[in-house]
Parts: sequence; C-alpha cells; structure tokens
Amino acid sequence: MDAFTAGLLQRIKATESDLTMARETGDDFLAEVEQAELEDLHRLAAEHGVEVGALHV
Repeated sequence: MDAFTAGLLQRIKATESDLTMARETGDDFLAEVEQAELEDLHRLAAEHGVEVGALHV
C-alpha cells in the first residue's frame, strides 16, 4: 500500500470515529462538519480507486 492510500484510509477511519463521537455527544454542528469531511474523503478515494468499504466503524 502506498503512502497516499494509507494516509487516506487513516483519515477516513479518524473522521468516522470523530463523526460517531459527535453524534453520541449530540453535537449536531460537528456531526454535520464531520459528515461533509467524510463524504469528501470518500469522493477522493473513489477518484483514485481506493477501496474503503471495509473501514466503517
């Protein structure tokens, strides 16, 4: 796995974790921000052929 792919997958995993935490604490604004970030990361992954389906927390 190259550095780009590893870094992207790490960012996705961290963002998924942050999104879960925001939802659990009831921080709706942060949840929206994290959701948007996650969508952007998934779009970037798709553009570069990076498989992320198994990462979901």
